[in-house]
Amino acid sequence: MLILGIDTSCDDTSAAVVKDRKILSNIVSSQIKIHTKYGGIVPEIASRKHIEWIMDVTENALSKADVALKHIDLVSVCHGPGLIGSLLVGLCFAKSLSYASKKPLIGINHLEGHIHAIFLEKEYPEFPFLTLIVSGGHTSLYRVNDLNSYKELGRTRDDAAGEAYDKVSKMLGLGYPGGPVIDALAKEGNPDKYNLPRPYLNGSFDFSFSGLKTAVKVLLMKLDVKGKNVAEDVKKDIAASFQASVVDVLIEKIKWAVSSERLNRVVITGGVAANSELRRRAQMLKEEGIEVYLPSKQLCTDNAAMIAVSGYHRFLRGESSDLFLNARAYLPL
Repeated sequence: MLILGIDTSCDDTSAAVVKDRKILSNIVSSQIKIHTKYGGIVPEIASRKHIEWIMDVTENALSKADVALKHIDLVSVCHGPGLIGSLLVGLCFAKSLSYASKKPLIGINHLEGHIHAIFLEKEYPEFPFLTLIVSGGHTSLYRVNDLNSYKELGRTRDDAAGEAYDKVSKMLGLGYPGGPVIDALAKEGNPDKYNLPRPYLNGSFDFSFSGLKTAVKVLLMKLDVKGKNVAEDVKKDIAASFQASVVDVLIEKIKWAVSSERLNRVVITGGVAANSELRRRAQMLKEEGIEVYLPSKQLCTDNAAMIAVSGYHRFLRGESSDLFLNARAYLPL
């Protein structure tokens, strides 16, 4: 079965062709260079760029997979959650393709796409398992009982982990996006230099990184530096200390969930799952008898292949969407 996946949930324009669970193509056109000068994503610019790029990206995906639209069996598209303007571009384009080619259409939750990314890998867990979705917009823990059957255990109460990375990066004058640059700097810093708080929220599986972000701001005020005036060695140590705090919380929450749910199979996915320190610490969980599954880095970040494989699983269960399918900025899993 050939599935054309389309994802424009945020600032990446992506199209992919997946044959059952095998990726034939997965094209992602990033807008990072465009938004960097603004210090973050500008929703209006993001949606306009999607309009400009969506046709070329889709044609590129079909060409790389060496298939024509007439060969596609299903059009799978992300319809939420995300930036509403961005979502509408991909959704309207997918509905147009579905209507013109008389191919079935199915709408996919972006969060489910992140969970199903692991099924594109050779090794994936048996059901049930736990999933930590950690990205710029989401930080949530789920129990995955079966395909398309989820129980939310906890979620962020304020900033997602990736959002905290971006805001701390801005405070340090490192620019946008913050995740990769802080990850790189932290490797050269001392994670024990500054004693930043660990917001564990004892007794809860929820997350909260707003206070950690504020702690970094207070630290910079005490050091009487900010932005580009921060010395390079100080940036490295703050980056390492901040990252250690975030990763400690994420790993500890996984341990709590494993104990509470009596499950030792865990998937960590989402953009922040590409972070080298989180991946290193996650692998150490294996020493405690926990099975850890991480999608490859290119499948952690937003991509259309994960939307395609989610569509594949739902379509096999007899599901489909009609042309009244709408975009949803907020769409619980």
